[in-house]
Amino acid sequence: MTVSVAVLIAISLVTTLYLLVNVSYLTVMTPKELVSSSAVAVTWGNKVLGSWGWIMCVAAALSAFGSLNGTFFSAGRVCFVAAREGHMPDILSMAHVHRLTPSPALIFTTVISLVVLIPGDFRSIIGYSSFTAWIFYSIVLSGLIYFKIKKSDLPRPYKVSVMFPLYYTAVIFLVLAPIIDNPQIEYLYVASFILSGVVVYIPFIHYKLCPGLLDKLTVFLQLFLEVAPAEKNL
Repeated sequence: MTVSVAVLIAISLVTTLYLLVNVSYLTVMTPKELVSSSAVAVTWGNKVLGSWGWIMCVAAALSAFGSLNGTFFSAGRVCFVAAREGHMPDILSMAHVHRLTPSPALIFTTVISLVVLIPGDFRSIIGYSSFTAWIFYSIVLSGLIYFKIKKSDLPRPYKVSVMFPLYYTAVIFLVLAPIIDNPQIEYLYVASFILSGVVVYIPFIHYKLCPGLLDKLTVFLQLFLEVAPAEKNL
């Protein structure tokens, strides 16, 4: 079984399960209950499972923990690789000398996450983070479709069918449709915050202004965190 077929089967299975879950919600709960419920899965569990409804809370917690665990490692890895390619400060491209983990990148993503949590409005954070994530997903998928059409000679560690980026591009429009239908000024702030990264990247990363200060800070953090430059994968 090829990777593309396995991925297609996995996506189809997850999509089917997702649709069945929504069908069960609509079957058990009334539209009024769906709108008024702060946690639809918990309300569904209380109605269907009775005294065992607490299982849904445990399942939701385990799901959130698994998602957080995967996001923590993947986000740290993205910062690590971006720094290794010269798009972020060099300190983020280093790994611990004993544990061989990209600890600076992991610490950086943790600090950024804690800063984002300061407002305390979890529902807004979910909405803004999803909006931000899907912007970058759309950029990556657009690039993949472009190189598929252009038939670029760039190295391809693994190959997938063009149907996957086309499928996810359609999903992106479904995610952005509610935002387009009910635009809010907060999303403009999020887009401005993303673009503000250019203000930091161009002078300090691209043109390497203030190299002495950055070098001193890098050396200090190297000694403090016990990290060293990591060689690129062969």
